[in-house]
Amino acid sequence: VQLVESGGGLVQAGGSLRLSCAASGSIFSISTMRWYRQAPGKQREWVAAILTDGRTNYADSVKGRFTISRDNANNTVYLQMNSLKPEDIAVYYCNADIRTSGTSTFRNYWGQGTQVTVSS
Repeated sequence: VQLVESGGGLVQAGGSLRLSCAASGSIFSISTMRWYRQAPGKQREWVAAILTDGRTNYADSVKGRFTISRDNANNTVYLQMNSLKPEDIAVYYCNADIRTSGTSTFRNYWGQGTQVTVSS
């Protein structure tokens, strides 16, 4: 199983970016999908999560500015980031609980990360 993020880049403060994360491999089903981020010199922190039924949760720091969504048919999760601030600068990682074909349990997988930089 692979999780591949895309969509990171450089944007001015107040701007927007949309991150994507596509899961591939012998996937039977995907449960919760999440986004985390890690700023330079800081620990990785949870940003947002979305359940299979579409229910979402957000960290207080991004609530009202970021929107997580998913396309179950294509095993993809998105993070729409609006009103970006310099404090949003980080490497953003996709994370998901995935059950692979031929197994009966879910395992947790990480993507490789995508850099988001916000200029002030």
